[in-house]
Amino acid sequence: MAAFFRAGLFSVDGRVACVTGASSGLGRAIATALAEAGAKVVGVARRADALEDWRSEAGGETAAVPADISKPAVAAAIATRVSAPFGPPDILVNAAGLNNRQSADDVTIEGWRTTIDLNLAAPFFLARALIPAMRLNGWGRIVNVASLQSARAFPGGLAYGASKGGIAQLTRAMAEAWSRDGILVNALAPGFFPTELTEPVFDDPALAAKHAAQTCIGRNGALADLVGPALFLCSDAAGYVTGQILYVDGGYTAK
Repeated sequence: MAAFFRAGLFSVDGRVACVTGASSGLGRAIATALAEAGAKVVGVARRADALEDWRSEAGGETAAVPADISKPAVAAAIATRVSAPFGPPDILVNAAGLNNRQSADDVTIEGWRTTIDLNLAAPFFLARALIPAMRLNGWGRIVNVASLQSARAFPGGLAYGASKGGIAQLTRAMAEAWSRDGILVNALAPGFFPTELTEPVFDDPALAAKHAAQTCIGRNGALADLVGPALFLCSDAAGYVTGQILYVDGGYTAK
């Protein structure tokens, strides 16, 4: 019988990873998990103090690059900065995000542009700036962070939902563009996890319970629930997986 499993299939040991939004929430959890799994991790976020807190927590080989990635024009400069500590990244996790929760009648041009630039434009332009080195190596992993709102609507989520619906299609389009070069692109779509973005949900016990009841499992997510799926998509184990949106939502979208 053929042996299908090989040592290191799920390993990221020695890889260089860049994680945006590493100062808090899902980005921080994924950045820490990658560092604990042996990757050299560069965290990117606006808040330098929060990034240093993350580095202290994560241990391992980590570096912090304080930066505002919401301006697409600075993507090339940020790519240079994140490549300085350990060399060009093999792995990019686009976890930075914004949800201003403006209702459809209250969406402002400024709010719309800020949301789309950070949630949708930044993942593409930063990835494109890092692609040449991945292409040269013939190996790369890009993981975007999608959302339940990539597939369905929630109140107060018009701009955010538009950006996350866009992330789903962007992921497929990036996969089509770059997978033949060995660069695989997928997205994680989390359910409700306790983060800064979801504080309004978890600050309301009734609302949090309502969302938990919507899942098949019967509870909302814990940050540890995201680690396995993230490491899978960043490793050789996902070598024939690209252009996919993996919902890590406890079955929320199955009901």
